[in-house]
Amino acid sequence: MGKDKLKRFAENETFEHLFQPKRTELDKGFALKGDWKSFFKNDNPIVLELGCGRGEYTIGLAKRYPNHNFIGVDIKGARIWRGAKTALEDNMKNVAFLRTDIEILQHFFGPEEVSEIWITFADPQIKYKRAKHRLTHPEFLNRYKSILKSEGKIHLKTDSEYLFGYTHGIIQLLNYPVVETYHSIYEQVEEKDSVLLTIQTHYEEMWLKQGKTIGYVCFLPNK
Repeated sequence: MGKDKLKRFAENETFEHLFQPKRTELDKGFALKGDWKSFFKNDNPIVLELGCGRGEYTIGLAKRYPNHNFIGVDIKGARIWRGAKTALEDNMKNVAFLRTDIEILQHFFGPEEVSEIWITFADPQIKYKRAKHRLTHPEFLNRYKSILKSEGKIHLKTDSEYLFGYTHGIIQLLNYPVVETYHSIYEQVEEKDSVLLTIQTHYEEMWLKQGKTIGYVCFLPNK
């Protein structure tokens, strides 16, 4: 393991807004489950970014919407460090990060505690045997539904036409209402100040340089 990673892992331990729960904590029950307002010290809506990587969307959304609380979730400590570091440097009080597997997300949030979920540039897991690992697979959607408010939204932003089409198929199969969808946001979104255009992840910048199309869909799984 490189020295930079070790340094980041050590610094992660000092961040009060980065949570890295151990198995023993989960066995006892995660202290903030159902009570994230005690950390943020307000009752503002909670928004998650799943697979947040470096946290670009978490940070970007938090700056755009100061009256919402944002939590970036990822398992990669060296990546999540960047977002946590930026939030600290910018003195952002409406941002937290959670280092864990998304498969056990329901261990950290109570029923109807989350208002929105963003999934940004997730691995499409194209191989059939990896289907259950897609973040919009029905098993994952059921996990999200258990923590989302009744009117809670899920946003998918992706460069993968496969994942975009697959997700639309699942939405149709499960009869979830679609709030908004674009096959190509940079061609179809008219509002130039939209968060879909103005906030870009590292991967999005990379895919755009390669000429890839960026798709987006927002839907309501609890309606």
